[in-house]
Amino acid sequence: MNIRAAHISDVPAIHGLIVELAVYEREPDAVINTISALEADLFVHKRCFAIVSELEGEIVGFALYFFGYSTWKGRTLYLEDIYVKESHRKHGIGQALFTAVVEIANREGVRRMDWQVLEWNTPAIAFYEKNNALLDGEWINGRLYF
Repeated sequence: MNIRAAHISDVPAIHGLIVELAVYEREPDAVINTISALEADLFVHKRCFAIVSELEGEIVGFALYFFGYSTWKGRTLYLEDIYVKESHRKHGIGQALFTAVVEIANREGVRRMDWQVLEWNTPAIAFYEKNNALLDGEWINGRLYF
């Protein structure tokens, strides 16, 4: 297994994993992002960044993140998604991706790393708890769609 920064040639595979993630999260029709938009955001505009897990030449997992800012803490890293193909789970790939993102956060000097997890996703909750994460049920998510 190899964890590395995503290459532009990985974008179709990453997009495919995003679609798989939407199905897993019970939102199969929610993905409106396109391969070309994802490619532009990752490699032209650099609005976000991705790392991938590669096994025998196949992309089997990814993590997508971007940098933000907290008025209280300063620079932050937001882990938008981490996903591993179902057929490749339970082999440490998710842990390797998560650890790599934590290392990026430390290297970049961020003060906080954030993400969300669905309340019904007990395997993910257990994973984050195993990594000593604070899962705060106090905050309510706000969102607008355009």
